[in-house]
Amino acid sequence: MNKHIAIFIGVLCLFSLDALAQKERKFIRKGNGLFEGNEYENSEVEYRKALDKRINSYEAGFNLGDALYKQKKYDEALKQFQTLTVTEKDPKKLGEIYHNIGNTLLMNRKIDESIEAYKESLRNNPNSKETKYNLEYARKMKQKEEEQKKKQDQNKDQNKDQDKKDQDKKDQDKKEQDKKDQDKKDQDKKDQDKKDQDKKDQEDKKNKPGDQDKKKGEPEEQQNKISEQDAKRLLEALENDEKKVQEKVQKAKAAAQKTKRSKIKKDW
Repeated sequence: MNKHIAIFIGVLCLFSLDALAQKERKFIRKGNGLFEGNEYENSEVEYRKALDKRINSYEAGFNLGDALYKQKKYDEALKQFQTLTVTEKDPKKLGEIYHNIGNTLLMNRKIDESIEAYKESLRNNPNSKETKYNLEYARKMKQKEEEQKKKQDQNKDQNKDQDKKDQDKKDQDKKEQDKKDQDKKDQDKKDQDKKDQDKKDQEDKKNKPGDQDKKKGEPEEQQNKISEQDAKRLLEALENDEKKVQEKVQKAKAAAQKTKRSKIKKDW
C-alpha cells in the first residue's frame, strides 16, 4: 500500500472517530441537561443516541442507568448497570457502578443483595463515604425487617395458641352439650318406659280373671252385693238343705233304736 494512502486512511479514521466522539459528547451533554431538569424520559433518549455512536461509552451507559432509575424502571436500570460491570476494569468506576446496583436492589426490597453490592463497591472504592452510609442504612433495614418478621411470627404463634384455646373451648362446649342432650334422651326414654309399663300394668289389671264382670265405674262392694230375691232364694235353699239334713238325722236315729231293740230281744 502506498505510504501516503495509508497515512490518509489513518487520518480519516481518526477524523471519523473524533466526529463520532463529538456527536457522542453532544448527545451526552444534551441528555445531562434534560436529566438535571428532571426530564428523565427525554434524557434516556439522548443517552441511547450517544450509545448508538459509541456502544462502549461508560458515561453514556452509566447515565442511561441513572435515567432509568429515576423513572423507577428498576429492573431495566439494574440490567444496564450489570452490563457495565462486564467490560469495565477501572476500580473507581466499578465502585460507582456497584454503588448504583446496590441502590437499585434496595429500591426493589432485595436488601441482602443490595448489601452485597455495597460491599463490592467498597472493595473497589473503599473511601466512598456515601457507599458506607448506604451499606449501614441497608443493614438497619434488614435488622428492622427481621425484627418485624420475628414480631409477626410471635403474633402468629399467639394467634395459633388463641385459636387452639378457642377450638378447645368449642370442643368442650360441644362435649358438654352432647352430654346434656344424651342425658335428656336417656331421661325421656326412662319416662316413656315408665309410661309404657304403667299402661301395660293397667291393661294386665283389667284382664285378670273375675274382673270381666265388674262394671266400669262401679265400686267393688256394689258389684259384690246380691239382690233381695237372690238372697231369699239362697235362704230357702239353705233351709231346704237343713230340713233334708234333719230328716236324715231322724231316720238314722230311728234305725238305731230299731237295731237296739232287736238285739235286746234276742239276748233275752
